[in-house]
Amino acid sequence: MTKKQAEITEAGYRLYGMEELERLQAILFYRELDFSLEQIGKLLDQEPDRMALLSEQERLLEQRRLRLDRVMDTLRKTKASLESGKKLPKGELFTGFESQEEWRDALQEQSDYLKEQYGVELEAEPIDVREMNEQAVEAAAFMKNMSVSLLGGIKHNDPRVHQLIRDHLAFMNAHGHQISAKDFAVQTSFFLLDEFHLGMLEGQQTGLAYYMNAAATSYGEVETEA
Repeated sequence: MTKKQAEITEAGYRLYGMEELERLQAILFYRELDFSLEQIGKLLDQEPDRMALLSEQERLLEQRRLRLDRVMDTLRKTKASLESGKKLPKGELFTGFESQEEWRDALQEQSDYLKEQYGVELEAEPIDVREMNEQAVEAAAFMKNMSVSLLGGIKHNDPRVHQLIRDHLAFMNAHGHQISAKDFAVQTSFFLLDEFHLGMLEGQQTGLAYYMNAAATSYGEVETEA
């Protein structure tokens, strides 16, 4: 797609040509897929074939639509369970991805970011979908409990918060991710300095990244003394 400057009328209005409108449409489609403007610029600067570009965007948007349909189904079931007073089965509380491809798509933005910012590439190993979904359930529950603790005014060094971290790290280690209390404290410190991860945590709950770091640091100190 050739970038072309829009003409400006005497009244100051821009007159967009077809090429500019097509580029704008491509940008809007990519924005719906949560691509950053920098990523979009690089993709469009490659001057891709328009039909191939639209086909790829259609594929990505269709994948997102299917995932959202599953999420909406889970949300409605959860609402119905609350209204009826009957708890939703634990296995239905989280709608995970159904294939390796869906998980890779979900992790792509983070993977691209780590490679661009730090030169780190996530290993392209086969993904155990069931295992990844189980870990996602645990991680979501952990983050939710930390958010509830923060909103509930529970101090970061409270034994209840320490227990949440202890259980989380025990789960991680039991599922092949060796991480100590000290490692976790370092990791949460990194989150405060990294815009991508800070945004993810603060997007869930304002102050969560700082609360987690304080809690992880406090827990690490307790474990070291034990």
